[in-house]
Amino acid sequence: MFGVVPRAVWSRAIEADEKNRIELAHNCLLLEPVEAIATDDDGLRPPRKMIIETGTGDKLDEKMSSIFGLDGRTVESALIEAGHDPGDIEAVIVTHLHFDHAGGLTRRCRDNEQPDWTAAEGDSPLSVDRVKLTFPNAAVHLQQREWYDAIGNQAVMTRTYYVDHLGPLRLPLPDGRERLVLHDSPRPFPTGYRPGREQLPKVPLSYRETEVAPGVSVFLTPGHTWGQQAVKFTDESGRTVVFVPDVMPSVHHVGAAYNLAYDVEAYMSMITRHWLLEEAALNDWLLVLDHEPGNPFQRVRRSDRGWYELTPVEP
Repeated sequence: MFGVVPRAVWSRAIEADEKNRIELAHNCLLLEPVEAIATDDDGLRPPRKMIIETGTGDKLDEKMSSIFGLDGRTVESALIEAGHDPGDIEAVIVTHLHFDHAGGLTRRCRDNEQPDWTAAEGDSPLSVDRVKLTFPNAAVHLQQREWYDAIGNQAVMTRTYYVDHLGPLRLPLPDGRERLVLHDSPRPFPTGYRPGREQLPKVPLSYRETEVAPGVSVFLTPGHTWGQQAVKFTDESGRTVVFVPDVMPSVHHVGAAYNLAYDVEAYMSMITRHWLLEEAALNDWLLVLDHEPGNPFQRVRRSDRGWYELTPVEP
């Protein structure tokens, strides 16, 4: 989780268990509009309920679940605990398609259930070969680059893009519309350009955002994957909230060198984290960190050491 940073350094801040694991969370957000939103000119109604991120879900086998220390709680069970029906979710935004972020898009079939999707012979890698859609009525929003890298298994790890959560995305919605909604948000830097270590994007973020629903936008945060995206919206208190993916998964990853060992481009992760933190400090964003097991809601301030520091905030 800390790339080139030695354990002797990171273990001062976070404790590992007897299996050398650290505690992480699969944080997900439920969004609901605070007021009625009109149907657009094409006759489409904006989603009433949206989910950001879906976690691992329930499909990993016993061995893999034990390796990762999963507790059995899923985005589906969390929604039900909060009094919501997964069938009422009309849009899902995933930051990227690694199994610990998008695995919860599907779930295991239960007794007497017919699968929505069945694996074809030769499909690999697999967790299970018969699954149900967790959110059968939801369109799924992600970046075009992420989708093509995922189906091509372009990753540092060999088992992180699973066909049992990718294949079902090709199924249409009940009304016949495409379930998969691909966005091609502008890059922070031109394709093929290598920015300097301290360089910030010249194009303002407002020109690099893609609106996916009224008041909700996404923007590219490359490095962990080439097509990874963050999600930005305004809450009912008027705060600008940004859901941060694996460019900074926990409060312990705020440092410049704190990349993940399985980032496809560690240098670009560092560059992205720099401009993301600068935007957050400048614009007083409330960040939500995707894997933070404590309080994931954080404010960013410039430190007197020339970098940035996080301060927890009550949601």
